[in-house]
Amino acid sequence: MFNAINAQSPDAIVRELKDRAEIVDALYRFGLGQDLKDRELFASAFAAEAELDFRPTAVKIGIESELMVGRDTIVDTILGLFRGRVDTTHTVTNPRVSVDTDTAELTAVVDAQHVLQADPSQHALLKNLYAVGLVRDGQRWVISRMRIDNVWYTGTPKAIFGP
Repeated sequence: MFNAINAQSPDAIVRELKDRAEIVDALYRFGLGQDLKDRELFASAFAAEAELDFRPTAVKIGIESELMVGRDTIVDTILGLFRGRVDTTHTVTNPRVSVDTDTAELTAVVDAQHVLQADPSQHALLKNLYAVGLVRDGQRWVISRMRIDNVWYTGTPKAIFGP
């Protein structure tokens, strides 16, 4: 269960390593797509019927959030919230992957820095734990569900995530 690689034969090891790299890449596309404000890159991280649950973090930072369902809803909601007013940087660390043929589980720690463009003194750094379910989509992996839970934060998240 806690092995880095479960495969035994050389071919199976190569396949598993490729899958693991592609799985973590889905989370990189999620973060970098936001940071670059690249709709296509951001959307490429998600399955069509994906779910994103930001509610555990929202409660901790004092805002309201609904479960986001569907790639277009997720992309429109998140990019729309930040468009023209917030710059972000996401740093992904400590990824752990479990692969089961065409599904996978990923956990990671993500630092999400948010800065108001009009007033850089208004910022929020969120240290979050991500629990991500993924599915195989051809040669790549996409996020089917994501839960973001906050460990700690600094700054003024209400200024970033508020109206």
